[in-house]
Amino acid sequence: MRCNYACQSSEHLLARRNFLGQLAAGAGALGGVSLLARPAASAELAKQQKRILVFNMHGGLSQLESWDPKPATNTGGPFRAIPSSVPGLHVSELLPNTAKLMHHLAVIRGVNTAEDDHGKGAYMMLTGRRQTPASDYPQLGAVMAKALTPETSTLPGHIVITPGGGGGRSNDAAYLGPKYASVVLGNGNPPQNTARPGDVTDAVDAARNQFRKMADDKFLSRRRTAKTDLYTYSYEQAQQLMLQRDVFDVSKESEKDAERYGKHDLGRHCLLARRLLEQGITFVQVSHSNYDTHNENFNFHLEQMAEFDQSFAAIVGDIADRGMLDSTLIVVLSEFGRTPNINLYYGRDHWSRAWSVVAGGAGIQRGAVYGKTNDNGTEVTDGQVNCGDLFHTYLRAVGLDSSGSFDIGGRPMLMADPATAPIRAILS
Repeated sequence: MRCNYACQSSEHLLARRNFLGQLAAGAGALGGVSLLARPAASAELAKQQKRILVFNMHGGLSQLESWDPKPATNTGGPFRAIPSSVPGLHVSELLPNTAKLMHHLAVIRGVNTAEDDHGKGAYMMLTGRRQTPASDYPQLGAVMAKALTPETSTLPGHIVITPGGGGGRSNDAAYLGPKYASVVLGNGNPPQNTARPGDVTDAVDAARNQFRKMADDKFLSRRRTAKTDLYTYSYEQAQQLMLQRDVFDVSKESEKDAERYGKHDLGRHCLLARRLLEQGITFVQVSHSNYDTHNENFNFHLEQMAEFDQSFAAIVGDIADRGMLDSTLIVVLSEFGRTPNINLYYGRDHWSRAWSVVAGGAGIQRGAVYGKTNDNGTEVTDGQVNCGDLFHTYLRAVGLDSSGSFDIGGRPMLMADPATAPIRAILS
């Protein structure tokens, strides 16, 4: 669906980049990053096929119309709270299907990130750190891809599925390098420029690749560096993507599943996410836009949450039914929540002082509720956490030591902010 409620900030626009061109350019920008630098024990975790599925509720999901409803209060809005499959845990009536699966998930209701800017809030939630001009940190997907993707994998470990345009590769891996940057699947389509032109025959393609490899080998015999190794890796990964386009072809899924997930963008994107996780992709992020409801908050959530509820419940149920829940971390986050107070346009504005995140699967306690807000949702009254605490928790949930570091060119770089800590109460 098309939404016109957003505040039209530049952070809502995703850059498109040419996929192969960015791979090559990224190789040149890598600099002295050790390609084999991984935290201890991550190789063993990779063998266990840990996976991560993140829902980014882009624009700022209302906690009051989802995970922390406050019916019959001056801030609660028109929707009721309904019981879930966890005794005593209620969610918004806009989530009837998800409510039946809350025993697989945990609700974290005491999130206070103290940042109401879209871009800065998104950066904090995806890196676990506050944005500063002097430093840049890799996003969660890049960290997970580097730590958990097997070195022998021929597929990228970090995928972002976004509605609309997209395509290409992002710049979200910071010092980990472009190898771990996200490949963006615009509108759920396969990566751009991975189809061979129809007028290039198998014989011609084989001959030109043989010539390229011969030239590369001759060059590398005298000038081999980390940059040239990564350039070669990037080119070969692009070739593997061309050979494995079916991995990204959601039309291979059954019509019955397509109906069950929903015949809308999010349904198709969630079905693709399931397909990618089953094919061994480490990290998949699905974006659902746009929750920036300064106007008509309730009408928007009535429509949008119905779409989310159908698709989210379908994929959570499938992950559980297919025996993947213990190895798959599921996270539903946003850059912030929405104001408890309702503005004159029946909207809710930006609110980062008391909102909610949902996690489940992997090492998260099933059915847990952590943190509490006051009666009208304006403040956290118990179990307050910030973006760094959440980032630590995600890493611990998949078995990583979040106090560990990456070896980047001989320099240890901490995986998570040492000033914060995991939420041990929801870790199993």
